[in-house]
Amino acid sequence: MVLTRGALTVTEHPALALASLALRRGAVAPCPYGVQLPEPGLWAAGQGIAAFWTGPNQWMIEAEGRAEEDFARDLTVHAPGCSVTEQTDGWVCYEIASSKGATPILNLLEKLVNIDVASFGPGRATRTGLEHMSVFVIRRAEDRLAILGMRSSAASLWHAIGTAAGRLEEVLE
Repeated sequence: MVLTRGALTVTEHPALALASLALRRGAVAPCPYGVQLPEPGLWAAGQGIAAFWTGPNQWMIEAEGRAEEDFARDLTVHAPGCSVTEQTDGWVCYEIASSKGATPILNLLEKLVNIDVASFGPGRATRTGLEHMSVFVIRRAEDRLAILGMRSSAASLWHAIGTAAGRLEEVLE
């Protein structure tokens, strides 16, 4: 699915694999696939792999193009001392790109979520509410954003993002 509203393009990202990683008691934090696990509120990316903090000693690991594989099983090899759980089927990821830089992304964030957009720059990630749905918001770059929500709420989340993007387009015309 792809939706364009003004400078914003929203795309579903079905090829993204997700697995949660929890550090077991006494274990040392690994660097799965060479990615340093980020501190609270942060997102870190490597070659086709990224991670964001979800709670004390817990992260979500993203793998580009690996949704059809048993990514969680592979991750266990790269994360000794951790508990890994497959998450791909439980989440939907919408990628939002701006053709006009950061401003449309910031304007959309202000409409959708209760985040201080001035401090939510690239490399930041957080969990927040969006129209009564719990979501993760990741600022991938100045002009790119990802919103992950429960797959069972995918249609509602798509509608909320599309409606907000459409309202921004109306304001800018």
